[in-house]
Amino acid sequence: MTAFFALATSLLWGLADFGGGLLTRRAPVLTVVVVSQAVAAAVLGVIVAATGGWGEAGPRLWFAFAAGLVGPVAMICFYKALAQGPMGVVSPLATLSVAVPVGVGLCLGERPGLVQAAGIAVAVAGVVLAGGPQRRGTPVRRETILLTLVAALGFGAVFALIAEASTTVTGLFLALFVQRVTNVAVGGAALYASVRRGGAALPPEGFPWASLPALAFVGLADVAANGTYAIAAQYGPVTVAAVLASLYPVVTALAARGFLSERLHRIQAAGAGLALVGTLLLATG
Repeated sequence: MTAFFALATSLLWGLADFGGGLLTRRAPVLTVVVVSQAVAAAVLGVIVAATGGWGEAGPRLWFAFAAGLVGPVAMICFYKALAQGPMGVVSPLATLSVAVPVGVGLCLGERPGLVQAAGIAVAVAGVVLAGGPQRRGTPVRRETILLTLVAALGFGAVFALIAEASTTVTGLFLALFVQRVTNVAVGGAALYASVRRGGAALPPEGFPWASLPALAFVGLADVAANGTYAIAAQYGPVTVAAVLASLYPVVTALAARGFLSERLHRIQAAGAGLALVGTLLLATG
């Protein structure tokens, strides 16, 4: 059960990341976030009403609200990084979000073992190599690396908060709904502020109606991934769920290679691979 939901999470996250990064190359990132999350919120609202999830309301929803505040920042940073590319480097670096539970454990008095310490060292080395100077191949800007690391921190916080937001499936639907509504409110406020400063809310050709199905898919795949991860973490060891769910960069990288024909320099590929290995060590240590 845990393996099934965790692997489903990796597939959904990988496809959502690829779609979000691709759409951000065509439309403002804030618009992509707001529209995709609004579609997800609408669908979740129907599900909550149909399953009677309103009865699960309680203090735990504050965790979902907090996740909704952090989520848009993480998504905006991540989609911007994916738009700058290359996706084959950005996506593996984002798996450093697993380090957040390690940090929480340290604050609670836990101490990393040898495997976890090795994971931290390997992950840092991967970050340096993935963003290091390139003589050939696709360059990676320092801004892209910074955006990815901020996104990873945000995603890690969101995963931890959502895991605490509910203990039942119907409660999970309600928690995800609250999170998405908050996402839309925060993203909408940021979009409004951006427009007031002279930023663009839409691409020059107007609202991308042709991209609406893709926007809907990104929002629904992202919320479904959060749900399957929460279920996987509740019904099995969190370490197993985290390791299997962290395979989503493989999906994003394969999609980028298949649809965008991305090619990475060897040092970039090595850095991305080390970051992924370090993440796995952190999760299993």
